Amino acid sequence: MQELWRGPVDVPTSSVAAVRTHPPRPAPVPVSPVRPRCRGSARRWETACWAACAVFALLLCLWTTITPHRVWGACAAVGYGLAGLVAHRSARAWGRTSAAVAAAGSVLVPLVFLVAHGRCQMEVAVVERSGGLLLDSGTPYVPHPDRLGDYNPYLPGMALFGLPRAVLGDVPLADGRVWFAVVSLGAMGLAAAVCRGSGGPGTLNNARRSPTPGQALLWLAATPAAALPLAVGGVDLPVIALMCLALALAGRGRPVAAGLALGAAASLKWTAWPLLPVGLALLAVTAGRRAAVRAGATAVALGVLAVVPVALADPRAFAEHALLFPLGEGGTASPATSPLPGHLLATRVPGGFALAVAALALSAVAVAVSLVTRPPRTTVAAADRLALGLGIAMCLIPATRFGYAVYPLVLFGWFRLAQAGRRTARPGGAVPTRLATPPETGRPLRWTSSLLRDRVTAAHRNHLFAMKPLED
Repeated sequence: MQELWRGPVDVPTSSVAAVRTHPPRPAPVPVSPVRPRCRGSARRWETACWAACAVFALLLCLWTTITPHRVWGACAAVGYGLAGLVAHRSARAWGRTSAAVAAAGSVLVPLVFLVAHGRCQMEVAVVERSGGLLLDSGTPYVPHPDRLGDYNPYLPGMALFGLPRAVLGDVPLADGRVWFAVVSLGAMGLAAAVCRGSGGPGTLNNARRSPTPGQALLWLAATPAAALPLAVGGVDLPVIALMCLALALAGRGRPVAAGLALGAAASLKWTAWPLLPVGLALLAVTAGRRAAVRAGATAVALGVLAVVPVALADPRAFAEHALLFPLGEGGTASPATSPLPGHLLATRVPGGFALAVAALALSAVAVAVSLVTRPPRTTVAAADRLALGLGIAMCLIPATRFGYAVYPLVLFGWFRLAQAGRRTARPGGAVPTRLATPPETGRPLRWTSSLLRDRVTAAHRNHLFAMKPLED
């Protein structure tokens, strides 16, 4: 029997230190190019969408009796038609060229024409007059309204859009529609930028593929839901833009900034108030309950600062304009008389007004219960919940109109268009973060530590096996 001794095997220390932090690159997988049939189908869908928008604009031009809407319909029908031709002849479907043509025809051309000729709808004149009243008397409301044009159904913050007219006079830059558009596009672009910078692991590549805020704004402005109020001066689009900004900031877990956006939207119009519970529920998930309380306090403080001094200056005028008239109980009938369930119930059923208000309250309670039992965990989910609540409310309010549908439409589509990153919260309320940045490791650190442990264990086992004596 002869013993053989096999000496220790030297394990280079560099083999452990040189453990790769990058996983082996997989073999490239050949990707089949997009078939021409698929590209042709996408182009046909885009052309059909622009054709449908053109038909809608043309029908509005022929049907409506409001002069600014007729101007918009004529200009937008031409713009959407040209966009359809560009999309049909373009080599790339859903490109920026067709969207730019549509936005120019449906926003830029009618806006310039209406501002140059001094044509505006009643809402713009009411807001511009309220700015002058705010400077002169401290309240944006006419003390004794006796006709429809005297009523101002908006909250005091809306009068800020009329200050340029009161200060600068009759110049195109002071037109309220210009400032509506500036605030709307600015807030929506900022919301898209905030959403673009959010997300958890693996969202950087998605952010590179997602449209830039400028591209998202271009597509938003090209749609009839946004192009019409941008051109004719609808007061709802700035409110919706601030609501989107508040949701985006709440999804990022920024309580103070989200609270300021919440308060700014709530000081413009009553339709923004349902945003407060939804935004706070989202903040409680993404940043914790204390952050939600801080945001709520900020929003309430800003709203009180904007509304209470004006309400105390003339309580009777505030109640007549901002409370009774929006509900259809003012001295003059409200023009919001679209045949939706709330209006039909209030006008054709005995005691229908109380029934409509009760149904509205029950729907609000149902949405509030859903926020407690199943709070939204992403910005998209919060926007969907808010769109659902506002859609139900628009149907049940006694004084309502079809134009309020812009709220759920924009809320439902904007964050999908901007491709907001979905942030999933941990049970403790903190927002998850990446364990390691991709430029440094390419994988989370847990992958690197697992690989290092396996390599060291294998080297130690080989070393012990080499030290053991072998028998012949």
